[in-house]
Amino acid sequence: MTQLPSIRWGIVATGMISEWFVKDLILSRPDAKVHHIVQAIGSSSTTKGSAFAAKHCPESSPAIYDSYCGVYEDPEVDLVYIGTPHSFHKQNCLDAIAAGKPVLCEKAFALNARDARQVFEAAKEKNIYIAEAMWLRHRPLVQDLKKLLHEDKVIGEVLRSFSDFGIEKDIASLPETSRYKDPALGAGSLLDLGVYALTWASIALDATNPHKAETPTILASQTHHGSVEVATSMILKYPSTGRQAIVTSTTNVIGNPDLLTRIEGTNGSIEVTGLLSSFPTGFRVYPKFTGSAVAGTLSRAEGKLYNYPVLGKGYHFEADNTALDVLAGRLESSIMPWSETIRMMEVMDEVRRQGGTVFAVDSA
Repeated sequence: MTQLPSIRWGIVATGMISEWFVKDLILSRPDAKVHHIVQAIGSSSTTKGSAFAAKHCPESSPAIYDSYCGVYEDPEVDLVYIGTPHSFHKQNCLDAIAAGKPVLCEKAFALNARDARQVFEAAKEKNIYIAEAMWLRHRPLVQDLKKLLHEDKVIGEVLRSFSDFGIEKDIASLPETSRYKDPALGAGSLLDLGVYALTWASIALDATNPHKAETPTILASQTHHGSVEVATSMILKYPSTGRQAIVTSTTNVIGNPDLLTRIEGTNGSIEVTGLLSSFPTGFRVYPKFTGSAVAGTLSRAEGKLYNYPVLGKGYHFEADNTALDVLAGRLESSIMPWSETIRMMEVMDEVRRQGGTVFAVDSA
């Protein structure tokens, strides 16, 4: 049996996202490509870090630090995962890069495109790998769907898509320091949820090469609770093809898990289902409708179902791919290259500009 390559992770922050990521890292999987080791954990206190390690990676013996810098400076750490809130990503990334550590940073990568560019410039100058942890793009479901859409053309020429991500949060009752309520933390549905719905539009409407992806024209609107955006809607149009997308996100209501995304083409459609827009579990390819709506004879065949059961939550796909990138000496991900992170941030910047959502760093 071939021995898997190993990589040693440093985990920055001990919140929910880091918990999910670490749980997936240590899963025993038949399809694993890398042996992942939790080497170090950085938190606001060693007490929190030790409790995190005991609960989520009890068979490991990571070094526990009461600062993130301890993780960056640990010579035994090969790769850093950053799971802090959006507003801390830029500085966390810059600190890790300055210490010479490759980085996988949670989405949204930064609060705006300018900050994202500054991080990538620093990584380029130091010759350091860094990537946005858009785990959705790494899932086999998404890779297969892209092939069916853009290479096999199972629904003909793609024309338009509809994608949504909604969860229900009582914003008024949350503490002012909540990441869902504090604008200083990048609060709002767009960066937290809308980035996934926007990603589905990109998957559906773009060509297969993200390095050559086109920036769409945008018409957007947002609703606010006080200073916090709670609902976003946008229409995207790709000038070269005329393809269009409707993208929505909200923290007001729960979205429909039976229809996370619908993609329509000249010969049929695809409907993606799952637990959340970030956690799809399958999709069905339908042929075109036949008959007449006016005559009441409109119908379509059942379609072909593609199911994707996953161990854990699926963070291990991006962990494997990122580790293999770093071990191979690459500087960026082919699945989520720097240009794609910047393009997504530019779209969200424009949506916020039209919708009236302003972060303090926008004018810094």
